[in-house]
Amino acid sequence: MIGALLAGFATNPWARTALRYGAIALTVLLFLLSLRRTGERAGRLAERLETLEETNDVQRRMLDAAARRPRDRDELADRLRNGRF
Repeated sequence: MIGALLAGFATNPWARTALRYGAIALTVLLFLLSLRRTGERAGRLAERLETLEETNDVQRRMLDAAARRPRDRDELADRLRNGRF
């Protein structure tokens, strides 16, 4: 029965035209959905990169601050006396 329906579609020129336009519309729809998914993925990757850069900046500032800290209590007292802290 299904074979008879498909054979009927294949012989009817209007049905073939409708199937051709349907296939084209389906192809365009799938292409647009693929573009949307790719855009979402790119957006997530950009957000992840921005977060990673911010984290690296904070860690770098923390390391810089740790490198400039006084090594012992005497150095801390000297800095406080000189007003350089």
